[in-house]
Amino acid sequence: MRYEIRVDGRLSEALIEVFPELDHVTMSGQTLLFGHVVDEAHLYGLLARCQSLGLRILELRQMPE
Repeated sequence: MRYEIRVDGRLSEALIEVFPELDHVTMSGQTLLFGHVVDEAHLYGLLARCQSLGLRILELRQMPE
């Protein structure tokens, strides 16, 4: 499954490195993390990382393969 996670703000390189399995793009004061998510446990792990870093998730969506 492919997912997009849109977070508020521009992530620093150090924060981007916390998500090595995802690609990213920054635009309009937001960061879009995107890539392949293996399973539901992986998705919840990504969300937990966002939460532990204090990132504000603006949007989460599953993309077509």
